[in-house]
Amino acid sequence: MNTEITSGAGTLTLGRLGFGAAGIGNLYRAIPDSRATATVEAAWDAGIRYFDTAPHYGLGLSERRLGSVLMGKPRQEFVLSTKVGRLLSPKQGVLMGGAGKDDGVAPGGPRDTEGFDVPATSRRVWDFSGQGIRQSIEESLERLGLDHVDIAYLHDPDVHDLAGGIRDGLPALEKLRAEGLVRAIGVGVNSAEAALECVEAADLDLVMLAGRYTLLEQPRVPLLERCLEKGTGVVNVGAYNSGLLARHDVSDDAHYNYGQAPSALLERARRLAAICGSFGVELPTAALQFGLRHPAVVNVTVGATSPEQVRVNAGRMAEEIPAELWNELSRQGLIPS
Repeated sequence: MNTEITSGAGTLTLGRLGFGAAGIGNLYRAIPDSRATATVEAAWDAGIRYFDTAPHYGLGLSERRLGSVLMGKPRQEFVLSTKVGRLLSPKQGVLMGGAGKDDGVAPGGPRDTEGFDVPATSRRVWDFSGQGIRQSIEESLERLGLDHVDIAYLHDPDVHDLAGGIRDGLPALEKLRAEGLVRAIGVGVNSAEAALECVEAADLDLVMLAGRYTLLEQPRVPLLERCLEKGTGVVNVGAYNSGLLARHDVSDDAHYNYGQAPSALLERARRLAAICGSFGVELPTAALQFGLRHPAVVNVTVGATSPEQVRVNAGRMAEEIPAELWNELSRQGLIPS
């Protein structure tokens, strides 16, 4: 597979496996600063050189923690992406917490209500304007402690305002790339349909697609084919479909799309696991590597909240999977041929 993207600013090499930094922004539960640092260091030691974050992740905590490690690494040796579209507006009278405290949180006070176990020190403000996107990059650089990011994604236009994102956000990103402030641009979405609209509307280097091209499901629209035609790389995230494919033994309370998995999908996941097991392959290993099978995909990025999770993911990506497994899954109609 091709793990490189080429834009007007040159070539970026992402590698097969990337590190998603939502988890070190206290996604769902708080982790200590020391563990976050060790997790990023483990990713580096595993050979991972593509790191993705966002202001949304822990109200800036993810960027601060990631930057605190990467600022000690040779800048030319890694690729860094962050996202734009949500500005962080500080709330008056609320003390800042986060990096610098070994619990990752500040004591007391209101908590964030958007999935991150952090103090509600700021509120997220949607802003797809050119000025807002430029401000977002500047503030991200301050939190990261770095002099540039390589890739900027418009974050969740499918959630907020797809038409506005296409009208305002994508041209603003194209301008930043033309000015050399970022090397590559893209969108980060959960919807393949929205991603396809963005690919058709702008000259994007990348699409970060969450959970829509996995062992469990594939896009119902020709997104990947169109990306291949236009030279737009796909960074595949959500390979485990929110946890449904994360364990070989699929539990009744497994999650899908951040909620309880429907019974039909539990049954499908168990069928996939049974076939994988007959070839001596665990379900999450097949799920991780399936994400690379389409030629439009340039990278699979996975989150982690511990060094052990990083090492497990890296090991799964390195395993040899027999071609016969893919052939059997295709023969049974579970994946495309």
